[in-house]
Amino acid sequence: MTDLHLVNKGLLTPLRDAQYHWDDNALQAALNEVAQDALVHLCHPFGDIVGGQAFFDLALSVVRAAFPDLERRDWIIMSGSDEQGADWVGCAGHFVGTFCAPFLDIPPTGHLAHMRFHEFYRIVDGTVAEIQAIWDIPEVMMQAGAWPLAPSLGRELWVPGPASGDGLFRSGRDLGQSQENQQLVIDMLTQMTRHPSQGGAEVMQMERFWHRDMTWYGPAGIGTARGIAGFRNWHQIPFLRAMPDRGLKADQVTHHFFADNSYCGVTGWPNMIQTVTQDGWLGIVPPGREIALRSLDFWRIERGKIRENWVLVDILDAYRQLGLDVFARLREFNKARVSGRIPFPVGDP
Repeated sequence: MTDLHLVNKGLLTPLRDAQYHWDDNALQAALNEVAQDALVHLCHPFGDIVGGQAFFDLALSVVRAAFPDLERRDWIIMSGSDEQGADWVGCAGHFVGTFCAPFLDIPPTGHLAHMRFHEFYRIVDGTVAEIQAIWDIPEVMMQAGAWPLAPSLGRELWVPGPASGDGLFRSGRDLGQSQENQQLVIDMLTQMTRHPSQGGAEVMQMERFWHRDMTWYGPAGIGTARGIAGFRNWHQIPFLRAMPDRGLKADQVTHHFFADNSYCGVTGWPNMIQTVTQDGWLGIVPPGREIALRSLDFWRIERGKIRENWVLVDILDAYRQLGLDVFARLREFNKARVSGRIPFPVGDP
């Protein structure tokens, strides 16, 4: 019996391979083969793009122009069906290469740089109908010494792949295990959204769902946190203090959960709507504005508890909604630096 989800993963293999070896012709051919008419939801400042060729022209080629030896390195690939019956494939990894030319006005360094990506592909009848992707562009700004805003509370680092080493290759899909782990994540999020509207931190029952040695890999600008205490101190407390109405507008957003053995993913565009009414999050003065957040998440469950959680939020779009143009500030912050292409070719002695 054919495993549809395994087939869907294989559908993306030529697309991923063309980005690992970075062959422009092969990449365009793969996009036109499997995603010719796809709707691409990409992070700020790229926005929505229609069609695989436009995705290449307006986004992927922009990254390649800045990193001439660019390569894609996946460390999670998972697939499954959401509760509405739609089929998804989720990918996470890094783009890496030598940062040789300006990228979205970020000045080049001439050194190796990395940019994390989270991608979710909705597959319909053997074709990619929709792509949702967040690139951690602030991560590139930080490596260039060009981050123009508040420092992260968490630790900034090259985010690793799964500690279990099975992000790319696992045993055959176990439907029961997948459903059990998906429900664990849904139950965890249900409990978390009870705080602060329904009680103190205890109503979240964090120890019930999270491993004591869990690691939360947040986006650049927030950073990585270790353990429940680290997660609460370096992300959750300032996040909820600033937006205490978290979870109260769930009827205005959509979530797509899907699981693949010990991995679970969730996507939505957006999947959170809340109001910034208090101080403390990302160094932002609270404007009292409602914002819609896009977050693409992966969880890894080990022995019945969440051991690792990879989270990318479209941070730059959040700043945009709050009236802060990060790129304008970046240009002011770096206008005394010499811009332009690094004068030596990649790989030359």
